[in-house]
Amino acid sequence: LKDLVKREFNVGRKDQQIRLAASILIMVIAGIESNGVLMLIGVGVAALALLQWCPAYNFLGKSTVQKGEKPPIF
Repeated sequence: LKDLVKREFNVGRKDQQIRLAASILIMVIAGIESNGVLMLIGVGVAALALLQWCPAYNFLGKSTVQKGEKPPIF
């Protein structure tokens, strides 16, 4: 369990940009549809993108970070 919650920089810049774009799209759709649950999902995806951390990647041992990328300042 300790390994699953360990916060590790595992989302690269390109992946981060895709996640941020997807979260904006989700939040726009949520605003149009007045769907609070969908808005929360969009905010959660955006927060994880900004932190450059993905719990699923952590669980799977995956990383999209390229060599030379710096970790986020958060």
